[in-house]
Amino acid sequence: MTASTLGAPMAMDEAIVRTAETTLETIGRAREAIHGVIFGQEKVVDLALVTILAGGHGLLVGVPGLAKTKLVETLGTVLGLDARRVQFTPDLMPSDILGSEILDEGADRRRSFRFVKGPIFAQLLMADEINRASPRTQSALLQAMQEQHISMGGERHDLPKPFHVLATQNPIEQEGTYPLPEAQLDRFLLEIDVSYPDRLAERRILLETTGVEETRPSAVMSADDLMTAQRLTRRLPVGDSVVEAILDLVRSARPGEGHAEVTSKLLWGPGPRAGQALMTAVRARALIEGRLAPSLDDVAALAEPVLKHRMALTFSARADGETVPGLVRRLVGRLGA
Repeated sequence: MTASTLGAPMAMDEAIVRTAETTLETIGRAREAIHGVIFGQEKVVDLALVTILAGGHGLLVGVPGLAKTKLVETLGTVLGLDARRVQFTPDLMPSDILGSEILDEGADRRRSFRFVKGPIFAQLLMADEINRASPRTQSALLQAMQEQHISMGGERHDLPKPFHVLATQNPIEQEGTYPLPEAQLDRFLLEIDVSYPDRLAERRILLETTGVEETRPSAVMSADDLMTAQRLTRRLPVGDSVVEAILDLVRSARPGEGHAEVTSKLLWGPGPRAGQALMTAVRARALIEGRLAPSLDDVAALAEPVLKHRMALTFSARADGETVPGLVRRLVGRLGA
């Protein structure tokens, strides 16, 4: 083995360390910039960043007026992404999102079809109130989320990179909605609960958003910077104890496995995709917090947003007042026991 062969891995490691240091600093500035505009939703902001850094899509669940739309707009600006918003309604058609073919007539009177791209051809798409669209429209969007391309008129059209969807749902008003099927919910990396801000944060909102001037976000990263961060996220080392904790957690959340007092209350549980989601998400959370390796604390913190939309309770468990988040917290408490 030559000296140059021995030096190659060392040089590569040094390059990774330099990239990591730059990326950590950039992510820290982006996080600070977002928190400077979105008040009282620190956990939501961090989970949204985890979703994007992990290369996934997020489902934001909360009542109206909690800055979900503003969060997506701010993320697009700060991360340097082309962001667009689609308001989902019962009469929304797949072509309203994907695009459509129109018939053009040239100067020589020859006619041909031309594809006009829809709003899905963005780097960050906000699907506002996704459960208000019909299942046909929902499936068109969720297929694109999974495959990163669409087909129209027999032609494949690749979506831009990076491509992320942040969808919203109102948990209160369910009249006239089409709940997402379990298989489609599984396409979302995280389900993020958006709750009311505390009193101090709401006071700040009142003072800083009702005057003549309002804080505006500015770009901190570019799409290329983000993709560099996403590649780094997947290269972060994960210790055996963290891997085993992820396996224990995901497998114990399935009927027939783990502790009977918990799993007997489950109708169905998470598949391997949940483990994959948790594996990438813990890396992203470590990076956001300035670390180059995830810990068991990351697994515990992300267990609920990763698992709760991938599990369902039996009728008797619901009748007894059990909840999926409550069961997940119980499973997290058993880690390492």
